[in-house]
Amino acid sequence: MGEKIHPYQLLQIKLAELIRNTPAGERLLSEPRLAKELGVSRATLREAMRTFEAQGLIRRKQGIGTFVVGHTQVIETGLEVLESIETLADKIGLKVSMGDLHIRQIQANAEYAEALQVELDTPLVHVSRVIHAEKRPVAYLIDILTENILTAADIDEGFSGSVIDLLQKRGSPKLMKSYAVIQAVAADSSIARALEIQRGDVLLKFIAWLYDQDGNVVVYSFSYFLPGYFKFHVNRRVGELEYSL
Repeated sequence: MGEKIHPYQLLQIKLAELIRNTPAGERLLSEPRLAKELGVSRATLREAMRTFEAQGLIRRKQGIGTFVVGHTQVIETGLEVLESIETLADKIGLKVSMGDLHIRQIQANAEYAEALQVELDTPLVHVSRVIHAEKRPVAYLIDILTENILTAADIDEGFSGSVIDLLQKRGSPKLMKSYAVIQAVAADSSIARALEIQRGDVLLKFIAWLYDQDGNVVVYSFSYFLPGYFKFHVNRRVGELEYSL
């Protein structure tokens, strides 16, 4: 006798079949109707659907409905080299664009002062924006810098959305390395609204420190990525390398 399938696994199988048989761009049944048809609660259905949204197979729009997404190009990269989304997308011929851009001046709180190695209340520039691919938002990026590195006036109409590309093009300061912490997080209401997803949906979050050649922190950043549109990998060695002469 075969192994019994858990009800939640069976639900995902049914959803996968439904999504596969629905043409791209069409809307699925409303959550109440679909939950009733599948014999589950709305909460259970919503949790199962998050898996497919993370894969980029469906897209849920608040107050409108859930739509099936066509073939999605995935931006894949190793974590050994830091490159902008624009650079990575260009390598696979994927067109990306910048959505809402917000630039504001703030004062360093305790977290930002420690991260950027500055005094409390130091004037800072806070740059947040949404990056779109295939007609939908796929990333929400925040960069925080001191005004001697970047001012609001430095970001003109030619700004594509990448602070890294802007600094590299300018050539100053000389960027050398980055350290990042990677987490899986639930989207809060503001980020969910920016990315047109549901509050609580899972995102990949990068907290990063970008250093110049003198070891100074140039940029402190937060990046939120939709998992279904990004795939990150890293090459690692096993243990210590041994050499014989």
